[in-house]
Amino acid sequence: MKNKQVFIVGLILVLLCGCAQYDVVIRNGNVYDGTGTQPVVADVAIKGDKIVRVARNFPGKGKIEIDANGLAVSPGFINMLSWATTSLIADGRSLSDIKQGVTLEVFGEGWSMGPLNKKMREQQLADMTEFKYEIDWTTLGEYLESLENRGISTNVASFVGATTVRIHEIGFDDRPPTEGELENMKSLVRRAMEDGALGVGSSLIYAPAFYSSTEELIELCKIASEYDGMYISHMRSESNRFLESLDELITISEKANIPAEIYHLKAGGIPNHYKMDLAIEKINNARDRGLNITTDMYLYVAGATGLNAHMPPWVQEGGYDKWAERLKDPEIRKRVKQEMITDTDDWENLGFLAGPEGVLFSGFKNPDLRKHIGKTLKEVADELGKHYADVAMDFVIQDGSRVDVVYFLMSEENIKKQIQLPYMSFGSDAGSLAPEGDFLNYNPHPRAYGNFSRLLGKYIRDEKVISLESAIHKLTGLSAEKLRIKGRGYLKKGYYADVVIFNPETIQDHATFAKPHQLSTGVHHVFVNGVQVLKDSEHTGATPGKVVRGPGYKK
Repeated sequence: MKNKQVFIVGLILVLLCGCAQYDVVIRNGNVYDGTGTQPVVADVAIKGDKIVRVARNFPGKGKIEIDANGLAVSPGFINMLSWATTSLIADGRSLSDIKQGVTLEVFGEGWSMGPLNKKMREQQLADMTEFKYEIDWTTLGEYLESLENRGISTNVASFVGATTVRIHEIGFDDRPPTEGELENMKSLVRRAMEDGALGVGSSLIYAPAFYSSTEELIELCKIASEYDGMYISHMRSESNRFLESLDELITISEKANIPAEIYHLKAGGIPNHYKMDLAIEKINNARDRGLNITTDMYLYVAGATGLNAHMPPWVQEGGYDKWAERLKDPEIRKRVKQEMITDTDDWENLGFLAGPEGVLFSGFKNPDLRKHIGKTLKEVADELGKHYADVAMDFVIQDGSRVDVVYFLMSEENIKKQIQLPYMSFGSDAGSLAPEGDFLNYNPHPRAYGNFSRLLGKYIRDEKVISLESAIHKLTGLSAEKLRIKGRGYLKKGYYADVVIFNPETIQDHATFAKPHQLSTGVHHVFVNGVQVLKDSEHTGATPGKVVRGPGYKK
């Protein structure tokens, strides 16, 4: 009885003096809880790093009070495909994504930042250009912890790369692993899963991932399946053999007993656009059979990668140095040129599908070549009086890299069709950048600055492709459920306080292919683990981001 009286007296004193009971209270917002249901006007209370109350007009005050009248209040957005692996080392603010409401970056499209061996570490150090950093990790788990210790504004998670474990054991050779090498690769996956990896990621159009067999991938995925992980893949083809590659992903899912997601679902090249309907039918049939096949996407008709996606995998065997050396041999060069200008089902020739007028230069390591950024391959070839295939090969040699380019391949009709899929999530397939410093030395794909705001502005508000509550569900709760991460993705009591407050009427992307370094607008406030990272649309400098680990994590 005495304790009850003390509690009541204390509560009365709190109410009378107006002392803060919460760290943050967000009032009067249109609360989208992440489930896909329609919003309700409610208040959200945060204490520490957790949401402690979601209700209407509850008593008590917050140390920080935000009036969200007329604004949407939702869980923080999950970037299902992020390449902020090194940009977060350069600038932990994650500005281009925070300005869009992203609070979790998910890495691991084939390549992951661990595990590393000595040779891989040396190669990574050699590949650094203006931005240098210390590699103070070996395993994937150590890399993620290194990011957290450096200070980052977003949370981070990662798949372990099938390419990475292959390079770790086999290097860049075009051959199957020996029995011993495969066992070592499986052990590396096991370690990564126990360190908190979300599953196995692949990226099969690129060498040396291209050399992996279906059976090899199944064996790696069986290990991830033991830890309730998932398989996520940039499939072997998104164009001429799109449907056959989808069959491979479904086979891996079935044989390894593992959920499987398709990275950036697309049908590349005008002759292949019709295949999207067939692919959706194939996915739905697999789901009807009980397989958990899902997808994610970015919201542009062009993708971005390198000139390696315009050259056959055989010429790239052994890594960049051997690739560049081969391109200097006249006879090999003649053969490569012929394959570059020929349609094929044997490998993913994105340059042929886009045409030289649909290949846009976006980044070079060599400062002398940066004058070509923003020009098409055809424009540069015309300027230099060379065949476009020769220009591409010359630039790979002169730049010391694969050369960053954009390929125009997809259709708006398919983008809208894909957004409506109930199992569709979203990823930028880009770093998280800032319009300043070394980031200005190249032109990223505009998706780095605008993918999520483009969804909510262009496709939801303006074109009404799906409802806002459905879009938020895809960005939050649906993605969290796919990844099997606990305590995130919803605005619920006891969940981590990753919260975004934005104006659905004004949220807008501004980045273009010509001028990509333009931040999105319309997001007013962002909280990560209960700490305010964006206040009145300005970054606070806070870096409360944490490592988010998968279901197999063992402390």
